[in-house]
Amino acid sequence: MLFLFDIDGTLVGTAGAGLRALDRAFVELHGVAGAIRGIAADGKTDPLIVEEMFQAHLGRAPGDGEIDALIDRYVEHLAGEVARSERYTIYPGVVAALDLLAERGLTLGLATGNVERGAAIKLTRGDLWRRFPFGGYGSDAADRAALVARAIARGEAHARRAFARKDVVIIGDTPRDVAAAHANGAVAWAVATGPHRSDALRAAGADVVMETLEEMPERLA
Repeated sequence: MLFLFDIDGTLVGTAGAGLRALDRAFVELHGVAGAIRGIAADGKTDPLIVEEMFQAHLGRAPGDGEIDALIDRYVEHLAGEVARSERYTIYPGVVAALDLLAERGLTLGLATGNVERGAAIKLTRGDLWRRFPFGGYGSDAADRAALVARAIARGEAHARRAFARKDVVIIGDTPRDVAAAHANGAVAWAVATGPHRSDALRAAGADVVMETLEEMPERLA
């Protein structure tokens, strides 16, 4: 089986470090403070969040190179913001779940809206980055379903085998994770450690809903 994990709200919480880094980058490049306010970031890719910041505060779409420029500046600030975050959290059951999957010889990767450099920063603090040899990232595609497709392709290349889509499990904390999984014919497992409660995740069509990843061993029994 192939298991692909979201990051924010699923594996770790950074207490808003990424949003603070985006705000700082936007001020420096475009002179607007608080540009992340009013943007619902959960489940969205970094490029899509940046597009929404441009529309909301500059009244236009980003021009050529502007998304990349803002994300480059964001990544520069992100390392410090994550390091300083006093409420950085690895969610309950995460380490044990990853250990169990690895012990069973299952293939583990990421499917996250974070750009790859941002994903590395967020997971390295918790010593989790080394556990994921591949992934699909916001730097691959602004559309979440497309980055999940990239993650599946990389997982198959890593494992040197094809996976039936019933054996591909996407684990995330938002309805967007669920929709992206189903768009690829994969199974959606949702965990209520992010902003969405269990009933909302069930309503979104998640195939499995867990309060925390502490429930994963029983789901795999």
